[in-house]
Amino acid sequence: MKIVLISPKGPLYRHRGGIFGKALRYQPLTLPTLAALIPEEIFSPLSVEIYDEGVEDVPENLQADLVGMTVITGNASRAYALSDSFRARGTPVVLGGPHPTLLPEEAMKHADSVCVGYAEDTWPELLRDFSRGKMKPLYVQAEDFSLTRPMPYPRRDLMSPRRYLTQAVFEASRSCVHDCDFCVAPSAWGQRQYKKNIDWIVGDIKNVGKRKILFVDLNLISDVEYAKELFSALIPLKVEWFGLSTVMIAHEPELMELMARSGCKGLLLGLETLSGDSLSDVGKTFNASVDYGKLVRGLHGLGISIQGCFVFGLDHDTKESFDRAADYAIELGVDLPRFAILTPFPGTPLYRRLESEGRIISRNWELYDGQHVVFHPRNMTPDELLQGHERAWKKAYGWENMAKRLRNAGNYSFLKLSANLGYRFYAHNLHRFYTCDAPVGKEKEAAQ
Repeated sequence: MKIVLISPKGPLYRHRGGIFGKALRYQPLTLPTLAALIPEEIFSPLSVEIYDEGVEDVPENLQADLVGMTVITGNASRAYALSDSFRARGTPVVLGGPHPTLLPEEAMKHADSVCVGYAEDTWPELLRDFSRGKMKPLYVQAEDFSLTRPMPYPRRDLMSPRRYLTQAVFEASRSCVHDCDFCVAPSAWGQRQYKKNIDWIVGDIKNVGKRKILFVDLNLISDVEYAKELFSALIPLKVEWFGLSTVMIAHEPELMELMARSGCKGLLLGLETLSGDSLSDVGKTFNASVDYGKLVRGLHGLGISIQGCFVFGLDHDTKESFDRAADYAIELGVDLPRFAILTPFPGTPLYRRLESEGRIISRNWELYDGQHVVFHPRNMTPDELLQGHERAWKKAYGWENMAKRLRNAGNYSFLKLSANLGYRFYAHNLHRFYTCDAPVGKEKEAAQ
């Protein structure tokens, strides 16, 4: 029995020509997790192969008894093309992930079976059914789904460490308690946060044995008490870790200090916008309760670097918003600013609102990557949004502004400098790598 798991290529991570190389790419966690969940007792002998098209090609004429793919909106078109090719050769295909969870009927047109929601229970169930020749067309996450039961550790050994910055990628929780209307998580999985047992997480970290680690949780501090327990458990491990949080950490000074003691060296924060009206537009008014400057200074004082994310295209954004955000990041000393174009992912409240207003201009899923304009902004043209977004990147990562920003941030390090150089390359090469069909004035129904 041979099972092949594939992460299809998308515009950001694309083998041979993708904008990000190894220096900015960590090993994905989904496919090694799925591999570990395969019930080996029902398949003997069993062969499992993983292909991440961000770093390697899927071999032509690849043979398998079953193919499984994890699909986000940006790589859905590629996933469907691969799936159609496999199925034409008689190989059954299973699709899962955020995009099939949000649009299962679309995905079912290109698959023998679709998994909706998280797959810890449905994937093994599907494989048992497949072994009996009774695989169903749809498997849906149960209402009582939990991550607290004993689980195997991800099969990281099935992916080459040479292709990634790190394999030391971990997850303590999934989803988020907030309901920001542009975010896929609440639409796909609801606002309940699913948490793993702390002992299991510690065991996984010990097994990998790396000192520098990365947490990919959407919001590590959704549950403050759980976060305190997790951070306390990390202290004896003497690791240095990077992760994601909302700016609400500003209201928890004790937790912030514990985070630093546990080894936190960097946080990704969704700063999003400097406009309170725009925050209200997308249901993220809690950001308005935070003084960004005070938060950044507080984190820097604890030795924690910041990757600050801004989004452009909100309904109260104007043509002045781009320079304003870039200048703010420079003056504030944001270690790694990131800028994105508002993207109405299908299934989200944002998508439904813009669709009802007739403002969606493309349903070519390849363009749903945070770097293309797929809707009509309210206060500017699509071209102005695209050009302003690129201008913000170039401004923040110009040589003089990059030096000023790092000087304002303080705490120089080789890692911080190298990351900035990587993002500088990205900022000044957007036009070279983002070569999908331009959505402005076009409508490409790639999802049909």
